[in-house]
Amino acid sequence: ARLGVGHGDRVVIYMPMVPEAVVAMLACARIGAVHSVVFGGFAPRELALRIDDAAPKVVVSASCGIEGRRVIPYKPLLDQAIELAAHRPEKRVIVQRPQEPAELGPDDLDWADLVATAPAAPCVPVAATDPLYILYTSGTTGKPKGVVRDCGGYAVALLWSMGAVYDIGPGETMFTGSDVGWVVGHSY
Repeated sequence: ARLGVGHGDRVVIYMPMVPEAVVAMLACARIGAVHSVVFGGFAPRELALRIDDAAPKVVVSASCGIEGRRVIPYKPLLDQAIELAAHRPEKRVIVQRPQEPAELGPDDLDWADLVATAPAAPCVPVAATDPLYILYTSGTTGKPKGVVRDCGGYAVALLWSMGAVYDIGPGETMFTGSDVGWVVGHSY
């Protein structure tokens, strides 16, 4: 919210599987912003396509991701994507990970600094039909298509699916091993 993101604005989240990815999604929902998680395995061109389509005010990312023993630098991929994209986000918030800290540019902000100084944001009431998030198709059959999910219908569908589809009830646990950039990882 301190970065000028408000109700209806879009935020792209391009992160590895770290707790801050979920925090960013929930923060967007709290202030009425629409988040779009982009799978962290996508290369700059694919990220640029989604940035152009979503037209975010802010991108939240990380300095790097870790796959097994490999450290994957995310910040250079994000920088390349923004160079390829026609849309220019106003700011980029970067989670600095110790495995490979990133050099921050003039449009970059450090996640830890923001969190340390951020006041609690009030919860913004939204209509059930307001968009909550955009997830893009893989793009294997052409240009990726953004699927917009609304706040109310999405929550109702998730609650319904837990019992009707997955046979999971109160007090039970279900594990999904999917990236937050795909609907199963994002939702469950």
